[in-house]
Amino acid sequence: MNDRLKALADAGVSIWLDDLSRERLNSGSLRALIEDKHVVGVTTNPTIFAKAISDADAYAETVGKLAAQGVSTDEAIRVITTSDVRDAADLFKPIYDDTDGQDGRVSIEVEPGLARDTAGTIEQAKLLWEIVGRENVFVKIPATKEGLPAITATLAAGISVNVTLIFSLERYKAVADAFLSGLEQAIENGHDVTKLASVASFFVSRVDTEIDKRLDAIGTDEAKALKGKAAVANARLAFEAYEEIFSSDRWREIETAGAKPQRPLWASTGVKDPAYSPTLYVDNLVTNGVVNTMPEATIKAVEQHSEVTGDTVRGDYAGDRKVIDDLEKLGISYDEVVQILEDEGVAKFDASWSELQDTVTAALKGAAK
Repeated sequence: MNDRLKALADAGVSIWLDDLSRERLNSGSLRALIEDKHVVGVTTNPTIFAKAISDADAYAETVGKLAAQGVSTDEAIRVITTSDVRDAADLFKPIYDDTDGQDGRVSIEVEPGLARDTAGTIEQAKLLWEIVGRENVFVKIPATKEGLPAITATLAAGISVNVTLIFSLERYKAVADAFLSGLEQAIENGHDVTKLASVASFFVSRVDTEIDKRLDAIGTDEAKALKGKAAVANARLAFEAYEEIFSSDRWREIETAGAKPQRPLWASTGVKDPAYSPTLYVDNLVTNGVVNTMPEATIKAVEQHSEVTGDTVRGDYAGDRKVIDDLEKLGISYDEVVQILEDEGVAKFDASWSELQDTVTAALKGAAK
């Protein structure tokens, strides 16, 4: 059988699952993805947990115990989510050990309401790290302007970080700078940086969703020809920046302490437009040293359809820049688009958190009766 997922992994792409639930842990489906589908990590977010916890059966026993203890909704959410992440981290620990901490990672996000609160983010990052108590966990921090100093401070405290909601090249470079500063401070603070890791989650599909909408509104042949191209070009240009940053003298100095670079992670790689190939944001972003976190539907699509033909990121950065330039010539502002996407990303996770709170509140009340 043509094992396309293995070919992707052999090309240097770490395959992570963008999903987690108690049902996945209890049923063995997550273990099966590890054993059969080359999955070597997991990412979560408030939307994923809101969907997972709406499955009342899987969490009924836990919710019943929490209701009997009279805990608050937010405390119940913390217990449920950190428990799932802890158990997943234990499942991935052998991969973490085998890859020297590169993979075998599980992410848990700070509350989205803290996205504009630097001090609150730092405080909660430390709390989540302590509660989960597993060194192969990433605490997810959004790449808002307020999140940047929190990224540095969290890393400086010896806590591994998944930086999420990155849409723009400028912000990606600021995230990498925050990472370097965090490692420099961690070294000064006496932390073992060989255990400290980070990924920079660069969001992909949402860029096309927003830009394609604008291209459709313009409606010319020139505009239509650019559809479905911006997201991949944007991600490739982020990788170009990664190559520059992690070949700098500043990085070489940090690297002497045993630190590993902050890998780019392609996030939001499920295709939103059914007209596009379901593996568009996998096949066109293959290169050594990246992570692609996918919903299970995309993993299945890769298994059935992908043809890995080598590196599809490096080699034509000039062409990728031309895509962005051509959009600007049509009156589509890159800076405006990426800011809208960041604001929407924060708002969507905030809405999911509210949904999660409502679900858990109802479950606690039901169990108490």
